[in-house]
Amino acid sequence: MTVPTHPHPVSAGVRPVTLAHGGVPLSGLLIEPRDVRTRAVVVCLHGGGMSAAYFDGQAHPDVSLLALGARLGYTVLALDRPGYGASAAAVPYGQTPAEQSVTLRAALRGFAAGHDVGAGLFLLAHSYGGKVALTMAAGTAEGELIGLDVSGCGKRYVTEAARYVAAPGGRVGHRLNWGPLHLYPPGTFRASAAVVAPMPARERLDWSSWPDRYGRLASRLRLPVRLTFAEHEAWWRHDDAAVADLTGSLAVPHTVDRLPGAGHNISLGWSARTYHLRALAFLEECLARSGTASPTARRTSPTAVL
Repeated sequence: MTVPTHPHPVSAGVRPVTLAHGGVPLSGLLIEPRDVRTRAVVVCLHGGGMSAAYFDGQAHPDVSLLALGARLGYTVLALDRPGYGASAAAVPYGQTPAEQSVTLRAALRGFAAGHDVGAGLFLLAHSYGGKVALTMAAGTAEGELIGLDVSGCGKRYVTEAARYVAAPGGRVGHRLNWGPLHLYPPGTFRASAAVVAPMPARERLDWSSWPDRYGRLASRLRLPVRLTFAEHEAWWRHDDAAVADLTGSLAVPHTVDRLPGAGHNISLGWSARTYHLRALAFLEECLARSGTASPTARRTSPTAVL
């Protein structure tokens, strides 16, 4: 792991990193708890057209998941997915979710070899990152990951989003990605230069096949799943019928939550702290369910992770 220079402001204790395992360098942001052993590692995967900085929002102190997670005793690793950040030169057109899953698994194995991972790895993903996380989780055996928390990713697109998916070269409306502007702290959009990033071409081309692929992936999951939709979610259907369709293929413990006062980019809005606390509470539920909540029940070998 190398530590590069990072041009954007970060929360106190957060440092930029690059994971150089698996042939594709992945940049990101890392924070570890102070003065205590980590309970677990929260691995964060951002959405399309974003970056790892999505999880370390700077518009208000309550927004950063990285800062909150470390205060509560977790290591938090937010990665620039393949095709973003340091990997853009190696894979300029990006990778499919299946290819990203392979790249990320190799990087995380290398990370686990050099860091205390506590009880193991917990995936927390947003939007397109949720597609990647679900793909990763579907390819892991029971017990290899603690759990999976996904926001802003469903199975069926709403009508406006479906039109964009059918013509991926078009411009995405502000409402799809953000919702009402008052849902975000002042300065959010001025600080967005640190968060947004060009979307690789292969990600745009991949969108339309997701509804069919989701069903196959969901039936293969072997870990608890929590899915969150913002009140003003505009990409995905999350009415009762859509949620029943979404969860019908899941044979594992699962929860579907709706977050009031939030737009699609949940982790940058005023409701970010609420969402992050709920996600970390779900992580604690997963630890209790698996019997790894005790500090003595820890991963001792990197081979136990992914």
